[in-house]
Amino acid sequence: MPNLFLVMLGGAIGSAARYGVGRLGVALLGPAFPWGTLAANIIGGFLMGALAAGLLRFGQQAEQARLLLGVGVLGGFTTFSSFSLETFAMIQRGDLGVALGYVLASVVGAIGAVAIGMILARAVTA
Repeated sequence: MPNLFLVMLGGAIGSAARYGVGRLGVALLGPAFPWGTLAANIIGGFLMGALAAGLLRFGQQAEQARLLLGVGVLGGFTTFSSFSLETFAMIQRGDLGVALGYVLASVVGAIGAVAIGMILARAVTA
């Protein structure tokens, strides 16, 4: 399967999943804070860590899985451009504390989720 098609297919799946998480966040917690974006970034970070750790075992043989799942699905699922726009909107509204909290929770949460995902995937595959 051509690499570009793998990325496109994965991106469509990831984008649809991202849309679902965003809608769920609004349905459960309301529109006052971008909970769906925050969740997508942290969940995506965890999944990227688990995927990266898992794919390391397969080397070059995992390239198509990396393209489909890492670049495509998780690239479409995580939401840095949405995160940036939402943060800027908070700043424009004068909600500097909320914006700072959102940035810290998103960045620290996503990096922490990557680490946890890698640790768990390594423990399972060891």
